[in-house]
Amino acid sequence: MAIPPGDPTVTETGEAVTVMDVGGTTLRVGTFDPRSGRLSDVRRMPVDGMARHPDAPVPVLQRQVVNQIVREAERRAEARPGTAPAAPPALAVAFAGPVARDGTVLGAPTVWGAGGKPVPLREDLSARLSVPVLVVNDLTAAAWRYGTESPVPFCLLTISSGIGNKVFRDGDVLLDIEGYGGELGHWTCDRSPDAPLCDCGGRGHLGAIASGRGVLAAVRRAAASDPTGYARSAPARAGAADPRFLGNPEIARAVRDGDPFTTAVLRSTLVHLAAAVGGVFASIGIRRYVLMGGFALAIGERYRVLLVEELVRQGCFGLTAAQVDAMVVLGEDDDDHGLIGVGRIMGSRLAAHREKVTL
Repeated sequence: MAIPPGDPTVTETGEAVTVMDVGGTTLRVGTFDPRSGRLSDVRRMPVDGMARHPDAPVPVLQRQVVNQIVREAERRAEARPGTAPAAPPALAVAFAGPVARDGTVLGAPTVWGAGGKPVPLREDLSARLSVPVLVVNDLTAAAWRYGTESPVPFCLLTISSGIGNKVFRDGDVLLDIEGYGGELGHWTCDRSPDAPLCDCGGRGHLGAIASGRGVLAAVRRAAASDPTGYARSAPARAGAADPRFLGNPEIARAVRDGDPFTTAVLRSTLVHLAAAVGGVFASIGIRRYVLMGGFALAIGERYRVLLVEELVRQGCFGLTAAQVDAMVVLGEDDDDHGLIGVGRIMGSRLAAHREKVTL
C-alpha cells in the first residue's frame, strides 16, 4: 500500500477509515475505527456490475464499478452541512476476485464476468481520490476478521453467489505474490462436457456447482427432470410452481424445514464441496473451517450439519466423526466480514506507517 507523503489522515489524526466490500451483487460501504474496532454507518446498494447490466461489455462494467467506488468514497468524505470540510479518510476496499499485492484486480467473474484486462484498482483510486488506498481480496479481508480472534490456523469458506476460501496461518493469509491462493471456487471438480458453466467461463468449477447460484441451477434442473417430485416440494407448494421463478431464499427455507427434494439436490452439490475441504485438510492439515456467505448462512446450522455428514461419509484421514463435526463452524450471521476485516488490515498498516515516520 502506498502512503501519500505527509498525508494528515495517516500521520497525525489516525481517523476512522472508509471501508468497502465489493461483491457480485452488493456494494457495502461503512466507516471503521481501527482503535475501537467499531464499524458504523453501513450502507448497502446494488453493485454497478454484471448483475445489474448483464448485457454490458466487460470494459464498460469495469469503468462503472470503479466510478461507483469513487462516488461512494467522495460521498463519505463530504463534510456535514454547516461544518468545515473534513480531512478525507483513507479507503480500504475488499474486492471479490483475485487481487495482486499491488492492489491490481486480476479478475472478477461475479462482478463483471469473464475476461477483461486486469484493473490497477489501488493505483486508479489513489490517483482519483488522493488518499491512502488499500485493495485486497474480499476473503483475505474476511479472514482478518476471524484471524485476530484466535491463533488457531483456519480455512475460511464463503458460499454465496460464488465460492472462495482463504487459509489464515501464522498471523496472515497464505497467498502468492499475484494474490492467488484460495480460489477453490474455480477448481474443476466435474469434467463432463455438459458440466455447469462458471461465471469465469470455465466448465465444471466448484463455484458453478455448489455456490448459491449453482444450487439454484441444480434445483431447476432437477425440477425439469422430475416435475412430479418438484410439484410435491416445499417451494412448489409455497407458490413457486414454475421453477424458473424460484430463488435462493425459497431454497434456503425449504432446506431448513427439511424438504426432501431441495435437501437431496443440496446434498448432491455438497459432495464436491466436501471433497475440496478434504483436500485442504489432507494437504496442509487445517483443522478448523469457518463457513460464511449469504447462501450458507441463510440455511445456517442445517447447512453445517449436511456438510459434516458428507465429510464423514467421504472420510477425513485419521479423524473420527466427532472430530470432523468439531472442525466445521458457522461464521457470524451478518455480511460485515469484508468491511471489518479490511478495516483491521488498513488500521494495522496505518499504525505501522505512523510508527515508522515518528521514529
